[in-house]
Amino acid sequence: MLARRPRDPLQALRRRGQELKLQVDSLVTESQLTGALEPSKRRDIYQRCIQLKQAVDENKNALQKLSKADESAPVGNYEKRKEEEYSLLEKLTCQLQELAVGVSKKDTLNDEAHSDKEDEDLTEEDEEETEETGGEEEESEGDEEEKQEQASPKQAKIITYFALGDFAAQQAGDLTFKKGDILHIIDKKPDGWWLAKDAEGNEGLIPRTYLEPYNKKDKQESSEEGSKEGSEEDVEVVDETANGAEVKQRTDSHWSAVRKALSEINTIETLATMGAIPAGFRPSLLAQLLDDGNRFQASYFLQPELTTSQLAFRDLLWDAKAGTIMSRLSRVSLILTLWSCKMIPLPGTSIQVLSRHVRLCLFDGSKVLSNIHTVRAVWQPKKPKTWTFSPQVTGILPCLLDGDCFIRSNSSTPDLGILFELGISYIRNSTGERGELSCGWVFLKLFDASGVPIPAKTYELFLNGGTPYEKGIEVDPSVSRRAQGSVFRQMISMRRQPQLLVKLRSLNRRSRAMLSLLPETLVGSMCSAHLLIFYRQILGDVLLRDRTNLQSADLISHPVLATFPMLLEQPDVMDALRSSWAEKESTLKRSEKRDQELLKAEFLLVYHDCVLPLLHSTLLPPFKWAEEETEAARWKAIADFLKQSRENEGSLKALLSPDGVHKPFDLSEQTYDFLGEMRKNSA
Repeated sequence: MLARRPRDPLQALRRRGQELKLQVDSLVTESQLTGALEPSKRRDIYQRCIQLKQAVDENKNALQKLSKADESAPVGNYEKRKEEEYSLLEKLTCQLQELAVGVSKKDTLNDEAHSDKEDEDLTEEDEEETEETGGEEEESEGDEEEKQEQASPKQAKIITYFALGDFAAQQAGDLTFKKGDILHIIDKKPDGWWLAKDAEGNEGLIPRTYLEPYNKKDKQESSEEGSKEGSEEDVEVVDETANGAEVKQRTDSHWSAVRKALSEINTIETLATMGAIPAGFRPSLLAQLLDDGNRFQASYFLQPELTTSQLAFRDLLWDAKAGTIMSRLSRVSLILTLWSCKMIPLPGTSIQVLSRHVRLCLFDGSKVLSNIHTVRAVWQPKKPKTWTFSPQVTGILPCLLDGDCFIRSNSSTPDLGILFELGISYIRNSTGERGELSCGWVFLKLFDASGVPIPAKTYELFLNGGTPYEKGIEVDPSVSRRAQGSVFRQMISMRRQPQLLVKLRSLNRRSRAMLSLLPETLVGSMCSAHLLIFYRQILGDVLLRDRTNLQSADLISHPVLATFPMLLEQPDVMDALRSSWAEKESTLKRSEKRDQELLKAEFLLVYHDCVLPLLHSTLLPPFKWAEEETEAARWKAIADFLKQSRENEGSLKALLSPDGVHKPFDLSEQTYDFLGEMRKNSA
């Protein structure tokens, strides 16, 4: 008898995928009855979810390693079949994750319901005691807490917090509270949703980002009456990296941005109640960070970083052999392409959208590690729930639309990844109030559990609602509610979930050599990367090569170094420089393009001829984000100036013209204070 021919690798994986799909469908059907089953049965289903997910992951890993060369015979549409199979496995993974979360949450809700029933009588007694004690309510709470600590070991571990803002329950099992309420934490769950009990005895899950440790000596400070008594020290928050065991002071802008966002919760709740926005929209956290000084702007990260002693530059070194700055490799150096956003919910007609965009940065799960880069999306009325991006910006297209971004980071944290936040800038038609909302966020880790970089490929990322410090919130909960029922409806629901499509690309030799001249940590547009490299090279010439006394900290007369960082916050002026330099570069010979000193000299001339007059012209209105009239006026002024410069073979005539009025001269236009601009080593 002839031996049976072994099945081809791709065919075998597809067969295995169908088997896993049948098992997942069976488990989903069985889970429909989990509400009436015993806890042991639900735990069994949860364990089977975990086991199935591991099997799906193994199939995905085997599929990624598979290549066309592994097949024993030619296979038609190989890449398409492989992509379809991977998409199926991704859907199975999402189904299993949702099922596991749902089953585990039912256990929590059942436990909470049982606890609420036992404490019902105690709650009524507490309310009667509160009415009798009147103004001594806080003292009664303190005495009650002492009694509880003596009563049982479980209650002795309760920690008291007060609320920084209002929170409305998102679903059954959540605890609603108001700003200033005193909350007793019963259980700190690792997903960020803590089990808490309010002063009336009600228990439920609350997000830990709304909480601040409660100091009984500072009761008056946290009261709604706004008393000025109490501590004047910095706010203390729980260190999340230590599972809440350690308390330390936080004065960074992350915390101030979170508190600022919380102050806008009432406005957002009003819009959500009116139906103007979905329930999962929040004030944009990354926009708050950008508004809080320059700590998260690209101009800050473009500057050299000093060593711990602050006597030398850590990431700007001179290569005497090459005659330029030394290239520096970083742990992460890649190109990210934004493709599209799908199924993004539409805001109501009561607000007007001024801008749709994606903000991205390096993130470790708790804090931002880089500048925050913004890419504006293109939106078509024919496809209202789809945002698109320009994969490559050339010619006159603005760099703000460039979907190709470079990512550089030398952080050693194992949780390093990219945080994406989809946002809209809006104006309310009734009040004229402006603001920025987050339409969802997602965190893409760049390394797996063993520290291996994730593969360079296209990723379909499902968005979360709320803020990056809130877990388990959907962008639009109505989509999931409509999906309750059959497995088919749940599959349709997954397709309707908001998602972001991105592609990670590895670097070729030319791109790696180019990006290695940039700072170790920076996120930016590929279309303007060559301009940033010119700035860094000129910076190296001035600070390392031409400075006669390296110990001198005097001001340096150099208008390019003094003003170039402004361009990173004024993308239209950066576009003017990019356009002017492209025109100049097209006139250079091939041999001249290989001469780095000549290129830098020509770049300086173009900069003086183009950027400096624009930056200080009174005809150019101040840059304002997402203001259509201002943006149009700036574009017109820039276009008119560039046109005159071309016609007159330079900007000198325009500068001497009586029509060209400029701002009063300031010494900061000419002087570069490198000690004032340097980044201090955070180590």
